[in-house]
Amino acid sequence: MDTASPLRLSLHSNMRSEMPALKSGSDRNILKVVLGDLLFDTWYGSFYPDELVGGGRQEVDRLYVCRWCFRYSKELMPYMAHVKLCRSKLGAPPGQLIYEKDCYSIYEVNGEDHPLFCQNLSLFAKLFLDNKSVCFDLATFNYYLLVYTYPAAVSSSPGEASTTHQVVGFFSKEKMSWDNNNLACILVFPPWQRKGLGKILMGVSYELSKREGRIGGPEKPLSDLGRRGYLSFWSSTIARFILAAPARKPFTIKDVSEDTFILADDVIAALKEMNVLNPRQRAGGAMGVNKVKVREWARGNGVDLAPVVDAEGFLEQ
Repeated sequence: MDTASPLRLSLHSNMRSEMPALKSGSDRNILKVVLGDLLFDTWYGSFYPDELVGGGRQEVDRLYVCRWCFRYSKELMPYMAHVKLCRSKLGAPPGQLIYEKDCYSIYEVNGEDHPLFCQNLSLFAKLFLDNKSVCFDLATFNYYLLVYTYPAAVSSSPGEASTTHQVVGFFSKEKMSWDNNNLACILVFPPWQRKGLGKILMGVSYELSKREGRIGGPEKPLSDLGRRGYLSFWSSTIARFILAAPARKPFTIKDVSEDTFILADDVIAALKEMNVLNPRQRAGGAMGVNKVKVREWARGNGVDLAPVVDAEGFLEQ
């Protein structure tokens, strides 16, 4: 595989000086990726090494990526040789299992302990992320893998042994954020998008905030796609809080924020997006929330009163 050389372990530290600048999706240096038995288009360029992409002077038509460890090759035969012997194939993903619910689980991976895996994951993710850069300083980040476990072991491709799991997305988080960011980058891989899986990742990030006792949110600015996704998540979470609140008991933005661990500014943005604020201001300039409108919004958007992430699914550390 192309990731065999020591360069891959130190790539992030010298990437800015050695890698070509990437501007936009029109500067894609890899056109398609093969992940397991799936072939799909990339969206943007990534910082793969010069020997793979020719210093940005050429486009790679197809990149083969191991579905378990994310090592990569532009040649089919080395890729097939690797997947037959990949040590990550039959075991659990790297890191520590922290959450498990139905067929999905979350593994926390320390970037310092697993630098090659996290680097390969970041390079792959950059193919589908625009204004969010991959994490260059691996040691200062944790990565949270969203893993789907098959009901029974399956063989995904001819010649491959049966497997039990598939990483379908992840988010990264700074170990120490002075801005209380609970998420840096987030991605659900394209074949698994539009299944509500992004909300699982967002829900886990906020549950971790609760356990740390710090109100926070994603690193900003958000992309247009990211903002739409977060507004949907914030709105659903806030709707659950409002609909579960006792009748006629007043609450403030601060109350919502302290219960959900969503920043007050994000609570306000979500309420405006939901269009559930009463037009008439109350004494002191406060605005009320129309609970009937909240219930209608929740019904119209298919919001379940049960949260996306079950707090009981977290394994006690």
